[in-house]
Amino acid sequence: MIITRTPFRLSFFGGGTDYPAWYSRNEGLVIATTFSQYCYITCRRLQPFFDYKSRVVYSKMETVHEHKDIEHPAVRGCLEYLNMTSGLEVHHDADLPAKSGIGSSSTFTVGLLHALHGLKHEMPTKPQLADEAIEVEHSLLGESVGIQDQIMAAYGGLQLIEMGPSCGEKKYRVSPFILPPEYLINLEKFILLGFTGLTRFASEIAGEQIQKMEAGEVNLEELFSITKEALSLLQNNADLEKLGRLLHQSWLLKRSLTNKVSNHLIDSLYKTGLKAGAFGGKLLGAGGGGFMMFFAPPERHNRIKEALPQIRVWVPFRMETQGAQVVFHNEDY
Repeated sequence: MIITRTPFRLSFFGGGTDYPAWYSRNEGLVIATTFSQYCYITCRRLQPFFDYKSRVVYSKMETVHEHKDIEHPAVRGCLEYLNMTSGLEVHHDADLPAKSGIGSSSTFTVGLLHALHGLKHEMPTKPQLADEAIEVEHSLLGESVGIQDQIMAAYGGLQLIEMGPSCGEKKYRVSPFILPPEYLINLEKFILLGFTGLTRFASEIAGEQIQKMEAGEVNLEELFSITKEALSLLQNNADLEKLGRLLHQSWLLKRSLTNKVSNHLIDSLYKTGLKAGAFGGKLLGAGGGGFMMFFAPPERHNRIKEALPQIRVWVPFRMETQGAQVVFHNEDY
C-alpha cells in the first residue's frame, strides 16, 4: 500500500501566462506557493477476489472490470499513461474541496502518478512528476489548463516559474524563491484565505480565455509586466502594502479578460474586503468561484472576516516546502 500527500497551491501573480496558447509564443511568469493543506491518495493492488477488477473511491465509488471504463478522467488517464494493467484500489481524501481554485485537479494527478510509481517500485523526481502530470492532462485528457498547478504540486514551496521560447525545449524553468525568513513570515501573515462556497470546473472557465489567446483577442503583456514588477518588489523585500496594491491591479486586469472570471457576488465580496481594510486580493484559480484571497495586515483580518459573513470557511494559511511526498509505504498490504 502507498499513501501520497500532495499540497495545494496559491498563485500570487501571473496566472494565465502559463497556458501553452500564451507561452508557446510569448514569455510567461508565475509566482506561486504551496500551503499546508493536502490531497491524499491511497493506492494498493487488488487481488482477484471480487466481482470487479478495480475500485476507485472519491466523491463517488466506482467498481469496474476494465480500467478504460473508469469515469474519473484523471484516474483513467494516469492508469493508461503508466500502463497499469493489474487490479487496483484507489482512495482519494483531501483537506479542501475540489473545483475551488487551489489546483486540486492537478494535485490529484500528481499524487496519483506518485502513488502508481511507488507501486511499481519507482521513485520519480519532482521534475518528472510535473512533466508527467502536464502530459496526462494536456495530451491524454485534453484539459484546458495551464502548467503551474502540476509544477507547484510536484515541487512545493514558493517558486518562480518562467515560461516561453527562451526557456529551451522544455519551455519552462522553475526556481525557488528565496526570501529572508522574517520577510517570508510577514508575507504569510498577510494572507487571508476564505471559501466562497461556489465551485466550478476550471477548464470550462479557462476554455474561453484560451480560445481568445489563440485568436489573438487576449493580450497578457500587461499581466506579465505586473508579475515582473511583483518579482522586483519581492526581490527587494519591499513594503507589503505595495505588493497588496499590485495584487489589486492584477485582479482587476484578470477579471476583465472574460465575463466568466467573476460575477456580481464575487465582485461584492471583493469590494467589501477592500472596504474592511485589505490592500488587495484575488479569486484563486481560473475564476468563477472557489477560494478568495485577501492581502491585509493581520490586525485587520478580524475586521474583514466580520464584514464577510457570506464566506463559509476561513482556512488557516501556512506555506509548505515539501511538495509531493510518499508518506506511507508497506509491501505487506
